[in-house]
Amino acid sequence: MTAVVGSDPLARLAALPGVTDAVAAARTSVDTLLRHRVMRRDSARVTAEASLRTARASAALDGHDIALDDLRAHLGHDLRPATAAGGSDSFRAALGAIRLYAELGTLRDTWEHAPRQALARMHVLVARGLIADADLGRPRVATWPAPGAASAAMNDPLGGPGGPAGPVGPLGLGPAPTPAEATARLDGLTELLMARTAAPAIIVAAVVEGELLAIRPFGGFDGIIARAAGRLVLISRGLDPKAVTATDVGHIEAGRIDGHRTYANTHAKAYADAVHAYLGADTHGVGAWVIHYARAVELGARESLAICEAIARAD
Repeated sequence: MTAVVGSDPLARLAALPGVTDAVAAARTSVDTLLRHRVMRRDSARVTAEASLRTARASAALDGHDIALDDLRAHLGHDLRPATAAGGSDSFRAALGAIRLYAELGTLRDTWEHAPRQALARMHVLVARGLIADADLGRPRVATWPAPGAASAAMNDPLGGPGGPAGPVGPLGLGPAPTPAEATARLDGLTELLMARTAAPAIIVAAVVEGELLAIRPFGGFDGIIARAAGRLVLISRGLDPKAVTATDVGHIEAGRIDGHRTYANTHAKAYADAVHAYLGADTHGVGAWVIHYARAVELGARESLAICEAIARAD
């Protein structure tokens, strides 16, 4: 992120047009959710259901669009993957996303003290059984796609930089940075996270997700990991301590509300457009991305509020 500089660059993002209002609306929506009566007695059920729905949505954003009922058939009573599923790579990738989101709470302490270690663990959780064990948790060591290999990248079935939407990747973000550039940018993100900031959690989460989408540190499953990292920021910085906000559902819903049609395996166009704006690295684009992210948090909280109401009716 190069658009905003200063002693507290994250906090300075709040001054961009529209950001403060969007963040405030999202915070109000989350606070309303946390005050719901179901949260006082049954927050664990809300967390499990919200995590399932937001993980499914995150997988769909990477081109792995699997029906919720089909996924439920492979989950245990705690809504975690309980069986070794066969089926397509997309089905197994979606289950990997659910496994990752179910375990996010265990990564909170690691994330706060060693973000890169937490990212490696995220890659293990989502990619286990889909890539070689020796590659789990290891940053990519090659440029992706390799020169002349764009056609192969376009057919990558696992939601890596070449997914079904191309070029290159599910969101059409273009070639990933070289490994050296990715390492340098990841170092910068880590330093930013370790520094003190007055920025609201939503702004920090938006920057973390945007940077990881830009960096693509592993060369596969990077979108799912980026969105999970954003969710972890909201948890660890106290906005959503019980992990009940379905932000990735909000990414998709934002496009529907804004009149966008979804395309190619339900990738949300509004989300892709916002990510592209962030990658432009000017203040307008960064602001547009943060506003989109805040809107997704707001809509994700509303999704989870509906979960609370459904639980209340059932009881």
